[in-house]
Amino acid sequence: MYAIPLGDDGAELRPLEPWQAEEFLAHIDRGREFIGRYVRLPEVVSDLASSRSFLQSYADKAAADLGRIYGIWTDGKLVGGVLFRTMDVQHGTAEAGCWLEPSAVGKGLVTRAVRVIIDWAVEERGIHRVEWQVAAENAASIAVARRLGMTKDGVLRESHVLRGKRYDMEVWSVLAPEWRAARGTSSR
Repeated sequence: MYAIPLGDDGAELRPLEPWQAEEFLAHIDRGREFIGRYVRLPEVVSDLASSRSFLQSYADKAAADLGRIYGIWTDGKLVGGVLFRTMDVQHGTAEAGCWLEPSAVGKGLVTRAVRVIIDWAVEERGIHRVEWQVAAENAASIAVARRLGMTKDGVLRESHVLRGKRYDMEVWSVLAPEWRAARGTSSR
């Protein structure tokens, strides 16, 4: 399996695969309440079978070129991840997302990891628009969108229900020409 270094601190980005279901479940358990504040992942991954099923769903998405999931490891420990929740190569669109357990917060891991996957999506898969949907209350995730050079497209008022509460969802995006300009690269 390959690993992409995320900087000088030893953090790595690696594919997250079904055979890692036990490690993935332990990671979710460590951050269940924190992760679940804004995303459903802890509701979906509740035991070993559901952990394996979730990771298999992304293996199936990867095989069909419809999505991807990657883990973020520090010191050999899974502490978070990034993904393309959806990916439509034909139309050139993808929706990126992330999660972290509390021990990994504040280190720039998500920003670094999402840069890697957006670079790949734009340059290797021809994705034109990468979208980031975030609860309007999630200041940390909004800060990631800003650091990535994304533009706020708008707000989907009370569109997301989690644990019985309705959240406004902000939609942020970056287009391939903007991404390349910010990164100092040209189209292939």
